[in-house]
Amino acid sequence: MTSWKTAFAFASLFPATLALQVCTEIQQAVSAASAVYYPCGNLTLEFEACGTENQRPLSAASGVCSPCSGNYDANNAHWVASSTQDAACTVEPATAADVSAIIKLLGKTRTPFAVKSGGHATNPGYSSTPGVQISLTRFNAIKYDKKKETVVLGAGLIWDNVYAELEPLGVVAPGGRVPGVGVAGFTLGGGYNWISNGVGLTIDIVLEYQLVTPKGDIESVTAESNPDLFFALSGAGNNFGIVTQFTFQAFPLGQVWGGLLIHEAADIAEFNTAFANFAVKTTDPKASIVSGFALDDSGNPIAANIMFYDGPEPPAGVFDEFLAIKNISSDISARTLTSLVASAPQTLPPGTRGYFNTMSFFEYTPAILDALLNETKFWGPRVAEVEAGALAGYHMEPFLSTLYTHNSSDTAWPFLRSESQRFVPLQMQFTWNSPKHDTIMREFMEQSAAHLTHVANEDGQPIQQLPLYPNYGLFSIPPERIYGTNLPRLRAIKAKVDPQDVMGLAGGWKLW
Repeated sequence: MTSWKTAFAFASLFPATLALQVCTEIQQAVSAASAVYYPCGNLTLEFEACGTENQRPLSAASGVCSPCSGNYDANNAHWVASSTQDAACTVEPATAADVSAIIKLLGKTRTPFAVKSGGHATNPGYSSTPGVQISLTRFNAIKYDKKKETVVLGAGLIWDNVYAELEPLGVVAPGGRVPGVGVAGFTLGGGYNWISNGVGLTIDIVLEYQLVTPKGDIESVTAESNPDLFFALSGAGNNFGIVTQFTFQAFPLGQVWGGLLIHEAADIAEFNTAFANFAVKTTDPKASIVSGFALDDSGNPIAANIMFYDGPEPPAGVFDEFLAIKNISSDISARTLTSLVASAPQTLPPGTRGYFNTMSFFEYTPAILDALLNETKFWGPRVAEVEAGALAGYHMEPFLSTLYTHNSSDTAWPFLRSESQRFVPLQMQFTWNSPKHDTIMREFMEQSAAHLTHVANEDGQPIQQLPLYPNYGLFSIPPERIYGTNLPRLRAIKAKVDPQDVMGLAGGWKLW
């Protein structure tokens, strides 16, 4: 079996009764500041033991009852339904000490678990589980230190709330570019942000991690206190414990400029020319775009372009080509970062399933842009044939060649950091509704990636050597494509920090 199949099988086969017993033990171990929640359903006999249909017992032998709450559903819920599972219980720890007690019990009993921040992951089982679901929602502190120019963020925050809190102070800790993205998962996976061209990835501005190790120790991890562990936490996900708090470098930020433009099929050739020119010619680190192709309701291709400038108005020439193209929708203005992030189209109908997949290119050439448009035209109708309403989209993100040079230290991701080894990410996004189509949609995405790899090679881009961005990666991608030459070092650190592989009980990118 491949590692992702093994992980899915283990979690699904773990006895529910044992998981429920572990939930009971967690309830008894944590402080009153934390909480454990259980599913509400047709559990008549158990309800009778508590005397109300709004409660259920912690266990058959327990006289202690736990209130049914919407928290259980909220803690399980993810941006896409395919990432949501019904846990035996959900836990909202409020302190690092309670996280320590929880992880010790999970390791001792070998109980599958998951850790969720914002729930924006599309890989099934990466932040969800049929075992014990840990929600970090109570780690929601935001503390700005003006003198040190730092921001301390709880791991359970979403970036939307961070921006809104910091805007009156005129500062930002740069993170997610669309609504609903959690601080922890985003940061631990690398973190392309709106000002990455100027400051680097989000992991490049982390100064300190508060970590609960798999052994239950609570550590403050900095580049000075533990260089190996700091390196590992900077991009290698949840392999080394549970991060409950981050300290970031803060940056000045006032009004920004930008928003969304949408162009119809007749204008896409002009858009592609503007995109290719922007990707090659733009040198202003304050300017950034995220663009994409999809099909409209009539099956015709459209191009969407979110533009960003760090300032209330961009200099002449930066976005002029884009603005000169005829559009069918425009939402461009000087605004707050919160407003710009909210303008990104991310709302999905309830029950929507979906996956991301990713590729990296040396650059977005005209040949690559034409191929991405052709993939949209090919796979859009194909997924709709499988299921009416299913969608396929491709999102391009150009960055300056200096992007990965802002950090002079090595990080777990990416394993290439020199200006001469520039690469830029692509995000594929397929969505549908029926669970019976999960496998074929994954296969379609893998086939699309294989074809685009061939196109890139024909374009003189041997992209097989490039790192793949974990936050966009499909679960079937092997770890070698993500962590590359860093894998041996990461595995050695893992063996020292987590010799019992406690974090292997949780989902996420693994190192084997």
